[in-house]
Amino acid sequence: MDAKRGRGGGQPRWRRHGPPRWDRWGDEERRHRWPWRSTVLVTAFVLVGTGFAAHAQEGERSAPDPFAHALLFVTGAALLWRQRYPVPVVFGTAVTTLVYLGAGYPYGPVFLAVAVACFSAVVAGHRRAAWTAMGVLWAGHALVAHWLYRWLPPSGDSAASWGQEAVIATWVVAIAALSELARVRREQWARMRAERIRAARRRADEERLRIARELHDVLAHSISVINVQAGVGLALLDTDPEQARTALTTIKAQSKEALGEVRTVLDTLRTPGDAPRAPAPGLDRLPELVEQAAAAGLTVEVEGEVPRLSPGTGLAVFRIVQEALTNVVRHSGSRHARVRLDREGGTLRLCVDDDGPATGTDAGGSGNGLAGMRERAAALGGTIEAGPRPDGGFRVLATLPADVGHGTRPEEEHR
Repeated sequence: MDAKRGRGGGQPRWRRHGPPRWDRWGDEERRHRWPWRSTVLVTAFVLVGTGFAAHAQEGERSAPDPFAHALLFVTGAALLWRQRYPVPVVFGTAVTTLVYLGAGYPYGPVFLAVAVACFSAVVAGHRRAAWTAMGVLWAGHALVAHWLYRWLPPSGDSAASWGQEAVIATWVVAIAALSELARVRREQWARMRAERIRAARRRADEERLRIARELHDVLAHSISVINVQAGVGLALLDTDPEQARTALTTIKAQSKEALGEVRTVLDTLRTPGDAPRAPAPGLDRLPELVEQAAAAGLTVEVEGEVPRLSPGTGLAVFRIVQEALTNVVRHSGSRHARVRLDREGGTLRLCVDDDGPATGTDAGGSGNGLAGMRERAAALGGTIEAGPRPDGGFRVLATLPADVGHGTRPEEEHR
């Protein structure tokens, strides 16, 4: 968790492998669900409606017999497989409907089954198959009505008018067009749902990164102070018990504060959406950092007037100062550091300097400190420069927008 001198470090990587498992199970269940209810309703409507149509067309068309009812039942029952096998179903319903009409049976709701099959095929993405099946149905009906009617029942039938064919063609096109419209709407809904899922995952990933960054900053600073004070306590345990006691007291206070801040961060996981129990750290807590650094043996001099900042910017500046001082405690031979704050118009310049050479010691961190500072600055539209100074020592220079209250995310403004 430390920021090695002159080095950034890796960044956490969060991976998601596809949608949640329950989403996939739900999709599979919907894909293999049998449409019993709609199939039964359509089949019953076709059978009953054909009876009324036959009564209205008595003397013009052949009366329905068992073969006609069998054709109607098969046409309606085929819809049970329309979701699993949309192409065979749309062609099958078109063929059985064509046989039904070629046998001279009355016109009626038999076209409803073909419309449902066409709709399912188009929505499933088989547009060419659906349009072909509807074209075959219309062409076959035109062939029967204008040429084959001489040899087909009912006897004495005459050729249909081309006006009737135009009406049937209009219905065929209307059915296909409505199916296309439904397909487009369903694709739009699917894209919107996928976008909502991606946005939710993106927000979750950003929240994880934010929490990880907060935990890193809190623990890196606190554990660094604890590490230094533990070393002091061990070194002075026998020769200067009072100084060792002071070091242990500092360790206790620092660990208590670290636990409180960690608890505040983790409360956002346990109670999402609730208001935080403690205000977000800001430059008003800069004196606390100075005191903690002094407890670790580091004298910090603050130069410049502490500006009033939005909560998001104040939190970022506080964490950058905290990480920079932690870096000095861990890796610098200097026991003196300077924090300088300059605000010019809408720009805030933060500079943290120390005069000592690098000690080359490793406090056991992961080297993500500088990377975390750069991420915080970049999130606000600022920059971080960190590296050795020409005259010795080390410098962290941050340039940040001083007024970004409107551009800060609400959740960051509260934390």
